[in-house]
Amino acid sequence: MALALAGLLLSGCAIGPDYKRPEQSVPAQFKHAEGWTLASPADLEHRGRWWELYGDATLNDLQLRLERSNQTLAQSVAQYRQAQALARGARASFFPTVTGNVAKTRSGQGGGDSTVRLSDGSTVTSSGGGGVSKSYDASLGVNWEIDLWGKLRRQLESDTANMQASAADLAAARLSLQSELAQNYLQLRVLDAQKRLLEATIAGYQRALTLTQNQYKAGIVTRADVAQATTQLKSTEAQAIDLKYQRAQLENAIAVLVGVPPAEFSLAEVDSVPALPSVPALLPSQLLERRPDVASAERDVMSANAQIGVAKSAYFPSLSLSAAGGYRSGSLHDWITTPNRFWSIGPEFAMTLFDGGLIRSQVAQAEASYDQTVAAYRQTVLDSFREAEDYMVQLDVLEEESGVQQEALDAAREALRLITNQYKAGTVDYNSVVTNQATALNNERTVLTLMGTRLTTSVQLIAALGGGWEQGQLEQVDSDAEALP
Repeated sequence: MALALAGLLLSGCAIGPDYKRPEQSVPAQFKHAEGWTLASPADLEHRGRWWELYGDATLNDLQLRLERSNQTLAQSVAQYRQAQALARGARASFFPTVTGNVAKTRSGQGGGDSTVRLSDGSTVTSSGGGGVSKSYDASLGVNWEIDLWGKLRRQLESDTANMQASAADLAAARLSLQSELAQNYLQLRVLDAQKRLLEATIAGYQRALTLTQNQYKAGIVTRADVAQATTQLKSTEAQAIDLKYQRAQLENAIAVLVGVPPAEFSLAEVDSVPALPSVPALLPSQLLERRPDVASAERDVMSANAQIGVAKSAYFPSLSLSAAGGYRSGSLHDWITTPNRFWSIGPEFAMTLFDGGLIRSQVAQAEASYDQTVAAYRQTVLDSFREAEDYMVQLDVLEEESGVQQEALDAAREALRLITNQYKAGTVDYNSVVTNQATALNNERTVLTLMGTRLTTSVQLIAALGGGWEQGQLEQVDSDAEALP
């Protein structure tokens, strides 16, 4: 009892360094955050389901289906469950191991004739007998390793950090899939808008062709004008057909993301494109609390730090308490009786006296692994800053570009209107009309393409800012770990 109490008291210390977050240079604000506003309480309304910022019911439903049926996400969930089980196993090492045994054994010693030569040269032969004995055994055993130097605690610390890293990896995988789904869906809706544009353009070109054919029959224009109008119409029809393939690809990708065979999935066209939401900016320091990949990288550092303590504890002796007791008899009928009772109890100290430098090499390996995870963590933080900066500046540039492009489109529409009126009045040839039609259509499609790029960039920025995830969610993982039996 005294040894057990001493062990419990000594277990308050743990060999190895306590964890400290690696130093990292964090800027006061993002370089391209001018004009952005920090998140206010109202901005956090959609923090969990960030895709609801786009106000599209179909997108909301698809995201829920992804959560239920995506197989890549199911793999990440299974990996997290494995990490939970590992942490559960590490916690179990703090408790005694109790074993039970009930056995029956039969044993025998063989016998046979033997010949002995006497001193006078004569021989004597004797015969020996053999026998079979039985043994009945019932026992209980208890073994308990006392955590004198914190080895078990450091291992639990490492496994818990790994479990938290797995939880953050799961969040990162979920966010990546949600982002991919949102981008595919928004691009599909932009393609639907392009299809509507081309259909309206084809209808206009068909009217222009009819007008040109009537003028040709009246002898006002040449056949070359009819050929140009036909070429313009057919090339635009070909562009509309090409959109079918692009849309089908996006639709199939969405089907796989929600766990449905493409043959069983379809999305009906709608008459509008989701509006570009306002994405509130964060401070760089807040970004470190919002990115699950950063949290995962830091938990890897925690785990590696704890493993240094596990490796160093091998320098010190281990203490285990063991006890066993039960009944052992050679006959069944008086097996469980007091005379056949046996027991044993005692502590055991064990220590490596010489290993040729093995423990030292294992400590060096653990320290090198820690340095590696620190470098990986710092690189992950740098990458997170870069991604946020990239998408911020991209959205700013795209907004400016969209404004200029809209002015170009307005000018192209006006030029087309004027040229069309001049053609009807017979003051210009049809080649001028065709040229302005192509210019106007190209500008229309460029405006839609920019709209699609801005939408997908906004999704990428939201994902780069951590989506709706925060490191505080790992507190629930900590609570789950504490509740592990």
